[in-house]
Amino acid sequence: MRDELNTVVKQAVEELPVEEYEEKVIQIDRVTRVVKGGRRMRFRATVVVGNKNGRVGIGVEKSGEVVGAITKAVSQAKKNMKDVNLKETTIPHEVLAKKAGARVFLKPASEGTGVIAGGAVRAVLEAAGVKDILSKMLGSNSKINNAYATIDALVSLQSAQTKNEGKDEKVEKGKKKIDTKAKEEKK
Repeated sequence: MRDELNTVVKQAVEELPVEEYEEKVIQIDRVTRVVKGGRRMRFRATVVVGNKNGRVGIGVEKSGEVVGAITKAVSQAKKNMKDVNLKETTIPHEVLAKKAGARVFLKPASEGTGVIAGGAVRAVLEAAGVKDILSKMLGSNSKINNAYATIDALVSLQSAQTKNEGKDEKVEKGKKKIDTKAKEEKK
């Protein structure tokens, strides 16, 4: 009975889709905490993880060793995965996001432009699967805050359909006003 259950579980696990995640280390810092006996050194790793198909996450963790910090950050990033609305190889519309002192501006680009971004913003965009985009980092140069601001910008994107539906409603409302004015003039 137990063996049968184990084989069924193994088959179910094998049938699950396995998503390949790309991991990119953005920054590794040596941080210290001053205590009564002296300084305690640790390492902080900032890692971005994505499947290059609209899912991306970021993780920041500390450990006594660099490898341990990276491993912890990767597992945290996988837990914090967010879905991103993409339009083919770019984003559906312009967006500006803010995190602490960092502001990130993202603008869709035509196919073949490439990723025009630097540092942490480039790493997050590539992990999310964006291939054509223009960006500008405004304010702070902090890699962590810029990475978080980029994630916030990508998450706040509306789908292309939702964006167009809003425009259609505005156009229809405008037409109704014109139609009512035309009717009043005819009377």
